[in-house]
Amino acid sequence: MGDLHSLIAFDLDGTLIDSRRYLADSANALIVELGGSPLAEEAIGRMVGEGATVLVERALAAAGVPPPADAVPRFLTIYDAHLMNHTRPYDGVIDAVHAARRHARVAVLTNKPRRPSEAILTALGMRDLFDAVIGGDGPYARKPDPQPLFELMREAGASPETTLMIGDSGIDHETARRAGVQCCLCAFGYGFLNFPRERLDGSEWIVDDTAALARRIEQFAQPRSA
Repeated sequence: MGDLHSLIAFDLDGTLIDSRRYLADSANALIVELGGSPLAEEAIGRMVGEGATVLVERALAAAGVPPPADAVPRFLTIYDAHLMNHTRPYDGVIDAVHAARRHARVAVLTNKPRRPSEAILTALGMRDLFDAVIGGDGPYARKPDPQPLFELMREAGASPETTLMIGDSGIDHETARRAGVQCCLCAFGYGFLNFPRERLDGSEWIVDDTAALARRIEQFAQPRSA
């Protein structure tokens, strides 16, 4: 682990892992179970980022299916069954995390529930790379509320100047903005497809691949390593 007074926080879906197909399969399985027709994988990918409840609401609305009271629990049961179907880390992302660990405390900050987040990271052999994992179902508000990021900063003894938020969506960008920290956006993630471009102000970094991500991490750490 790197500098205890620095923090690099990664989003999970669309940043560390490509999970769009398994999320789409899970949502479509629920839609079909409820009598609807499946949606395109890309369409469901654009709905991801604000947690399971919002994804279910958006997917059922798009499919024209009235949501039953137990829609979210039913989705989560299906979701658990599909957890590792087609889920993989982005090529080179493990090297980028290792680069982060040389300079900072490293965490995952996701709106996905913590248990499946931990399960995915463990199955991919990545859990030990992270000092902490905060999911969207814990005691903290979900992103873009900065509360969970502030908690990670507190644990690391980090300030806004020594914190980097890495993600792929408008949710991650807004989280970083509200916390007053540097943001790096992964354009290779599916969340970036739906990013509201009018929110960009030039202060954020945008990377097209994980090699560029690793370079930005090194750039972020350089002033404190010199």
